[in-house]
Amino acid sequence: MKKIMTIKKNDRLIIDITGTTSEGYGVGKSDEGIAIFVPNSAVGDRVDVLIVKVLKRYCFGKVMEIIKPSEYRQEVDCKVFLKCGGCCYRHITYDAELKIKEQKVKDAIARIAGLNVKINPIVGADVPDNYRNKAQFPLAKNKDGNVEMGFYGFHSHRVVDTDTCLLQPKIFDKVMAVVKDYLQTTNETIYDETTHKGLVRHLYVRYGEKTGEVMVCLVINGDKLKDETLLVNSLKENISNLKSVVINSNKEKTNVITGTKNRAIYGDTYIIDNLCGLNFRISPNSFYQVNHSQAEKLYNKAKEYANLTGEENLIDLYCGTGTIGLTMASECKSLIGVEIVPQAIRDAKLNAKLNNINNAQFICGDATKCGEKLKNDNISPDVVVVDPPRKGLTEDLILSIKAMSPKRVVYVSCDPGTLARDLKFFADNDYSPVELTPFDLFPRTSHVENVVLLNKVHKWYLKGRKKEWTFNLVLTIQKYMKILWGI
Repeated sequence: MKKIMTIKKNDRLIIDITGTTSEGYGVGKSDEGIAIFVPNSAVGDRVDVLIVKVLKRYCFGKVMEIIKPSEYRQEVDCKVFLKCGGCCYRHITYDAELKIKEQKVKDAIARIAGLNVKINPIVGADVPDNYRNKAQFPLAKNKDGNVEMGFYGFHSHRVVDTDTCLLQPKIFDKVMAVVKDYLQTTNETIYDETTHKGLVRHLYVRYGEKTGEVMVCLVINGDKLKDETLLVNSLKENISNLKSVVINSNKEKTNVITGTKNRAIYGDTYIIDNLCGLNFRISPNSFYQVNHSQAEKLYNKAKEYANLTGEENLIDLYCGTGTIGLTMASECKSLIGVEIVPQAIRDAKLNAKLNNINNAQFICGDATKCGEKLKNDNISPDVVVVDPPRKGLTEDLILSIKAMSPKRVVYVSCDPGTLARDLKFFADNDYSPVELTPFDLFPRTSHVENVVLLNKVHKWYLKGRKKEWTFNLVLTIQKYMKILWGI
């Protein structure tokens, strides 16, 4: 029976929270069975909720009072929690967060893929805070003309001003303070994305977990700042192990943070970090996992699933700067990496050279088209690794992988929904998901990473066995019919 919406905006309801959405909202129901989504609530909470938004089939609410707290609830330790669009789980214990994420993966595989896959327990972080080696801070000016710096609000481009973030190392807080003081001192103009006027768009900071090297990058709607020497000197005085200060020019009307042009005003346009025993150059445009320790765990699991012996040809699709493929290069015969971003390919080639890896080549191009070209060139990989963006793989690419007929596919995914969709299509095209391991690369947020092993299914064998079983069944029936007839 269709539920009739009886709830109105500004109504107050007392509800029990019984579930959690993929974005970290608690979920409860009204007496009429209408779903109400409530941030800052946890399974087991009984809460007094103010209805703030009413849609056709569900509502959004705001916690006004926690009548009975959940056993998973804890004190919030961030002053901008739920104002910025970062964390959604600072109000519950980390163990509870991991259970939610693990269940999120299981639900996606069951509901979307409909597959029976072994799902291992989620691999959590040893330390769920201060893990980010990269941060991008948008800028704005308030009504008093003061510079604001922080993060965008949830589902908005409204800057939430803050001087610290618990997800990042403390050195980033110092960088924020120095840059904000510099911008106030020089009275530099701040970019307004609605008018495309103003100069400074973003502060962008990167950190080498193993090396300690720090890069500070200002993304500007132009080519030059007013007093670049002042900025460099202020950073050198306050930031230990500063290795790079970069001006990145982005003059486009776009939500993409960085442009393609980088100019070093101190040091080089890159820093170095060590991951899985290899050195990697990291530029402002480089893809590099933001959680170093968790990335090492994930890449080691991907290598385990690849099961390389030294004789395999390996293809790494969506290779970025080559991190996953290069960590496996010493254990395979050859490596081909494919990535559509030219600068990433340049970095991948440099990273191979930096680590004296001579069995790797990198191709710049769309993964789907390159997959088809590799197939047409009779390139026969034994193992294919894919690490696509959140939207997942195309059906055409999956069919190209099928045509190349690798023994194994290792799928690294940052979205359980698109992963489940793709695993179903793989399963329909001769590749069976065998085992999946979730990794929490982004503690306190709603995101969860996964790595999956898929094996090629030899259908001829299955068909042969089916025929064999059918033949034996016929013989058995005939045998017993003769016995009965004899009786």
